[in-house]
Amino acid sequence: MDFLTLFLVYLCFVLSTVALLCTCSGRKESFLLRGVSGATQVLSSVIPTQLQSMTQRVLHRLFHTRSCLFVVLHIALQAAVYGEYTWEVLVYCWELQFHLPLLLLPYLLLAGNVGSFVLCSHSNPGVITKSNHVSLVKIYAYDGVLFQKGTMCPSCNLEKPARSKHCRFCSVCVHRFDHHCVWVNNCIGAFNAKYFFLYLLTLSAMAATIAIITAAFLIQVVLLSDVMSGSYIDDQGRERPVDILFLIQHLFLTFPRIVFMLGFVTLLTLVLGAYCCFNLYLALTNQTSNEWHKSRRYKCSHHLRLQPHGRQVVYKNIYSVGAWMNVKEIFKPLRVLERKKK
Repeated sequence: MDFLTLFLVYLCFVLSTVALLCTCSGRKESFLLRGVSGATQVLSSVIPTQLQSMTQRVLHRLFHTRSCLFVVLHIALQAAVYGEYTWEVLVYCWELQFHLPLLLLPYLLLAGNVGSFVLCSHSNPGVITKSNHVSLVKIYAYDGVLFQKGTMCPSCNLEKPARSKHCRFCSVCVHRFDHHCVWVNNCIGAFNAKYFFLYLLTLSAMAATIAIITAAFLIQVVLLSDVMSGSYIDDQGRERPVDILFLIQHLFLTFPRIVFMLGFVTLLTLVLGAYCCFNLYLALTNQTSNEWHKSRRYKCSHHLRLQPHGRQVVYKNIYSVGAWMNVKEIFKPLRVLERKKK
């Protein structure tokens, strides 16, 4: 086994371990977690120190600093899908007399997605500085549970405004921090949340549209060829009617790249669709991903905070002002004067 192969195996193992540790964070140490930690220690004693140091640098570069790697991967995947759609699916569908506006819809969505991506990745998410700190502190009240008054950021040396968080990737505190998105290489905060929502919406629509058109093309091919009424000879030499499994194999052998792309964009549609629904829920309830995660952890905790008189504190979202106003706040972030009128 050469050095590169050994490095890749070790890197994959460490990445899997990191993913498991992130999944199990906030929970009691389980038997599986202890087993993984023990295996990591054993493997670390076998792997050369130089290889371990290199792996740590790679992981730090990927998960603790801003990197364009995922942006490049995002562009490459998008180019591969649209390349296959343009050179094969579009041509076949045009020959089968599909409606031209339907075939051009993915390109229209692509233009909107690229615009949203550029705005989301290059706009200021709401970086808190000494010049705007005083005004940002006044926008949201401290709920006393997730956000405490007087909490200082040790890195920025500033008092944290309510709903803000320090991003370890960008090394700045962000106003109404949602999360750091590696796919746009930027934080998602108060001032670019609308661009991220549009980016996610257009990306989901792109995947869904390409999946629908591709599936419609394959169904049209099956109907025109009348393959479902035929039969085939199995491995034992018996004649069998065409079933779904044989049809999928036949289509994969006939259009391998198209079927592979259909599977990819279908999976992408399901994942992005679910994430879109989650973000819509957050928008309607005026929560951020950071707040939702912290509130779930708080509600699951058996050590509830006590007020001076011994009363248990129950978390309540004080920032929700109705579904319509909550969504409006995404596209028009609150300013100090607007907040005082509420």
